[in-house]
Amino acid sequence: MAVYCLKQIAEKTEGKLVGLPEVEIKNILLDSRSIYSFKNTLFFAITGKNHNGHQYIPELLNKGINCFVIEKNEFNNYKKIKNANFILVQNTLSAFQKFVAFHRKNFEIPIIGITGSNGKTMVKEWLFRALQEQFVITRSPKSYNSQIGVPLSVWQLNNKTELGIFEAGISEPGEMIKLNRIIQPTVGLITNIGPPHQENFESFEQKAREKLKLFENCKTLIYCTDQLIIHKLATEKNGLDIKNTFTWSRKKPADLRIQKIKKQADRTLISGEFARNNYEINLPYTDNASIENAIHVWCVMLYFKIHPNIIAQKLNTLPPVAMRMELLNGNDNCSLINDIYNSDFDSLKIAIDFLEQQNQYKKKSIILSDIFQSGMSSGELYAKIARLINSKNIHRFVGIGNKLTNFKSNFTGNISFYKNTTDFINEIEHLKFSNEAILLKGSRTFQFEQITEKLQEKTHSTRLEINLDSLIHNLNFFRAKLYPATKIMVMVKAFSYGSGSFEIANILQYHNVDYLGVAFVDEGISLRKNGITLPILVLNPEIKSFSQLVDYELEPEIFSFKALQNFQNIASKRKIRQYPIHIKLDTGMHRLGFMENEIDKLIQVIKSPDLKVKSIFSHLVASEEQIHDSFSQKQFALFKSMSDKIINSLNYKVDRHILNSSGIERFPEMQMEMVRLGIGLYGISPNNQALLQNISTFKTNISQIKTIPKNDTIGYNRKGKVTVNSKIGIIPIGYADGLSRLAGNGNWQVIVNNKRASTVGNICMDMCMINLTGVEANEGDEVIIFGNNNTIIELADKIKTIPYEILTGISQRVKRIYYKD
Repeated sequence: MAVYCLKQIAEKTEGKLVGLPEVEIKNILLDSRSIYSFKNTLFFAITGKNHNGHQYIPELLNKGINCFVIEKNEFNNYKKIKNANFILVQNTLSAFQKFVAFHRKNFEIPIIGITGSNGKTMVKEWLFRALQEQFVITRSPKSYNSQIGVPLSVWQLNNKTELGIFEAGISEPGEMIKLNRIIQPTVGLITNIGPPHQENFESFEQKAREKLKLFENCKTLIYCTDQLIIHKLATEKNGLDIKNTFTWSRKKPADLRIQKIKKQADRTLISGEFARNNYEINLPYTDNASIENAIHVWCVMLYFKIHPNIIAQKLNTLPPVAMRMELLNGNDNCSLINDIYNSDFDSLKIAIDFLEQQNQYKKKSIILSDIFQSGMSSGELYAKIARLINSKNIHRFVGIGNKLTNFKSNFTGNISFYKNTTDFINEIEHLKFSNEAILLKGSRTFQFEQITEKLQEKTHSTRLEINLDSLIHNLNFFRAKLYPATKIMVMVKAFSYGSGSFEIANILQYHNVDYLGVAFVDEGISLRKNGITLPILVLNPEIKSFSQLVDYELEPEIFSFKALQNFQNIASKRKIRQYPIHIKLDTGMHRLGFMENEIDKLIQVIKSPDLKVKSIFSHLVASEEQIHDSFSQKQFALFKSMSDKIINSLNYKVDRHILNSSGIERFPEMQMEMVRLGIGLYGISPNNQALLQNISTFKTNISQIKTIPKNDTIGYNRKGKVTVNSKIGIIPIGYADGLSRLAGNGNWQVIVNNKRASTVGNICMDMCMINLTGVEANEGDEVIIFGNNNTIIELADKIKTIPYEILTGISQRVKRIYYKD
């Protein structure tokens, strides 16, 4: 573990120290919610478009943290705080990067830097598995490849590290040179150049030039010469001080010349020539992306002079890499965080942070296997793990493996240990997991998928996968458009537009949105029962549900005098004072809300001491359509006039909101005190679709494949007819799952093994048929109903509806799987 004193850190960050210079720092903290240790910890108060770490300093002081790196203008009270140390810098993120760059210079070891448009994380993880017996390796956890993720990764270098493997990603020019100074790679690897993050670059060549800046002063660059842009720029060097290259190619001479690629049923034979010798590897994959990634790993192993037999053995057994952490429904009202196949201390910390976000459960449990190749002695590793787990509010800890069992004395509380996975499974019924969030974290050899199978709720294979990282990307996209003082309410009504309930609300609460919006009281009660403490606005409360609304501290939309009088009566009977309500104004939608001629009467009623107007709002009719902008402007003018009249009659501050997702994008001048984010969070925008990320992928698997002779019909009413002998797949998804009957009879194409396959015949209640003629497919293969490449927007257009209707129509019997990359 590296140890630095505050004086050193102040010098390397070009900051001014106010405090004790000799205080030692061993731990770095960027997120106030992820404290590992209070002692010897330095908090960098990072500021960004959507967050400001300085606002958490008082909370951290109360918890016992007393060392901070701050921007003077962001936290002026530092002089008044006793028994704390502050380093004042111009920019805290830049200071963090400079400090870690200094830390990196203390290690004279090979460091592999990886970049490219696709495959970075897969190549990094496979390199770790291929080289972990030759080196003690420190690598980026998960996909930590950003301006913050890279320094967090490099900070993990320690005196036992023999090889570092770090990935670097960028989204705009000017970013990569900063990452170069942090990683300082001795060996570089660029996978490829493609469309991801292209929006901020003029061309693929400009993006490639920027990515290659990672390799300035690099000893050797590894790449494929068939990537013509990369080869051109690497050959020209463009001022890059790259001393050597190691190349591979399928088409022309290279250090590793790929001679033949032969795909079999579930494996691929690759033969190649290196240093005038012929070699062959046998990969357990057949897709082109995995083949390319594996050849990159092959090149790195050749560069490090690994024996050919070891290379063949490692590449022949490359395991699938769990690229994501999944949140699944478990038996007996449990949730499972499935983070198996990948186990090390840094990823364990990340997984426990996610576990702590599951506020729907008071009980949180961890099932952990032995961790291999940590670079630490077993005693040091398991003492460190025990300190981490003992510091958290963990209800139950289960350790599986000989090493954990040998060091069980380090752990406290409700603990149990098993020599292997089989022993645990034999006892699983007696442990009675119920009403808890369970983190499964295991090394691949422990086969924790058997535990997942035991604990996961049994449902059919059709599922909606929700990418939580993409959801947060979309949240931050809209937040970046807001003024600093503008609050944000996020709509989670209708099961969060089909995406889930408390699962989505939990992550929004974790990311500090100001309000949640639901349609009915039942939805709000469900959120409260699952640990959501944010203010919740109920948009369509029925009068008969007002008592429950108050019981669960929900806040009603008041849209009529009848509702207002009934709610005031309940508040008065319960002797409640100043209960928050939200006044809905009708400015042109002509659904719910008070009309302009009712405002004077409304003012007299809302002055009751029983009530307090928390906000006034209205609903735009056509914010996404420019053709109706003149009407939107009339709505704005009327809303201002009506709301001003109400606010001027009150003696307290009232928030106002009228902008929805499209309104946030198109009418920034009308942000007022708050905005409402709805469909945009879920990846849909008629204005900036290319800048949002799809969060939902609707999937199933092939149940059966059969050959149907030409001129036969398929499905109900003989609507599907094949004119040639055809391969037909039956998939377990129908209109009861949310796939509209309008998508049948060839009106939609699903994706199977990267090929499109049209529907055949009518969509049935529980299944439908697809034409697999010309598509390589087997029973059990994955089918994408809609996702990144066959989008929900395309489907909506095909069946003449809107994405809202498709998302909210996905049945509750379809399991939702939530994951983080």
